[in-house]
Amino acid sequence: MEVVVLASKRSLLLFLLIVSLSLSQKVIHISAFNDSKPYRQVSSLRLARIQKHLNRINKSPVFTIQSPDGDVIDCVPKIKQPALDHPLLKHHKIQKAPKKMPKMKEKDGDVKEAENVLEGAWQMWHVNGTRCPKGTVPIRRNTMNDVLRAKSLFDFGKKRRSIDLDRQTEKPDALGTNGHEHAIAYTETSSEIYGAKATINVWDPKIEEVNEFSLSQIWILSGSFVGPDLNSIEAGWQVSPELYGDNRPRLFTYWTSDSYQATGCYNLLCSGFIQTNNKIAIGAAISPLSTFKGNQFDITILIWKDPKMGNWWMGLGDSTLVGYWPAELFTHLADHATTVEWGGEVVNTRASGRHTTTQMGSGHFPDEGFGKASYFRNLEVVDSDNSLVPVRDVKILAENTECYDIKSSHSNEWGTYFYYGGPGFNPRCN
Repeated sequence: MEVVVLASKRSLLLFLLIVSLSLSQKVIHISAFNDSKPYRQVSSLRLARIQKHLNRINKSPVFTIQSPDGDVIDCVPKIKQPALDHPLLKHHKIQKAPKKMPKMKEKDGDVKEAENVLEGAWQMWHVNGTRCPKGTVPIRRNTMNDVLRAKSLFDFGKKRRSIDLDRQTEKPDALGTNGHEHAIAYTETSSEIYGAKATINVWDPKIEEVNEFSLSQIWILSGSFVGPDLNSIEAGWQVSPELYGDNRPRLFTYWTSDSYQATGCYNLLCSGFIQTNNKIAIGAAISPLSTFKGNQFDITILIWKDPKMGNWWMGLGDSTLVGYWPAELFTHLADHATTVEWGGEVVNTRASGRHTTTQMGSGHFPDEGFGKASYFRNLEVVDSDNSLVPVRDVKILAENTECYDIKSSHSNEWGTYFYYGGPGFNPRCN
């Protein structure tokens, strides 16, 4: 009788073990977009790992704002933001403001041709007049679908490395081939660089594939283009369906200290960038936008190294501080930058067996000029005296001028400026 009971218990235990293992690998259908059909099967084990990651980066808010574009903006206590989870920032004390702003050069006159989006309700979550309370920072909430659109949990929030470490050359295009294409202007100087500034008009370029993007940004760079130690600080606007789940242009930041291999991420999707502003949400959609032959709207971005504390600050307009990249995150940029780049970048996956139709900038070539093409104007760098100095000379680079191009010039009002961009696939670009 005891033998029968023991056998029954063993059978029950075996049955429960099989059920448990089965449940742990349960397959669940998940949709990458809320309004689309399920396209992927995801095990509950992977879902649990993703949820654990989301719990880490989605900090508990004191207040939540529902944006008309579908974003959820969480107002998180400044001292509990994701940045401070970084092991190098364990004892970091948040800097309220830089000790010194860069000294501005007197302007020759007002630019009449474009309006600065900072003057209006320039992020969509602002439209109902709601702001995050003082002492908090607005953070775009990340969802399960956001992560599932990425190639993997490791890749979520990261640029896929566009540098082939075996086939690089010592040229400052940041970034080689491997599906990434650029139209950029860059500095070539032996002087130490401590920051850069530019004004960029904002568009909504069309994206062909969900895992392609189009961005316009400033790169602050130091280290070797041929090794695994390139340091980069980046900011601008970007359209990325994979990252955000839509085709809206959004304010973004990025950083890496190892050539995009393991460190750094977009926005606040990993620990690192410390936000100080309670009115600007990094990763939130920008509005209004420039229109073809219509009104032009632009944003001014300034990145510079605080000479006292050594942190790299980001500002919008002439006086709005967003936050900073702590000096502890970097190796080469802990000192100074050696190269600055301004311009556009797209990913060309050739998913249809031809060049992508993903647009750069406005989707129009630079020859079309103001009101039609995208521009960067009033290019400046910060020198060792913490002064903003107009860039007199830039070199330009575009890997494939039949797809995306760049033309630079100079004027009294716009200083050094350039038009850039293009439609991608066309009769000359295939």
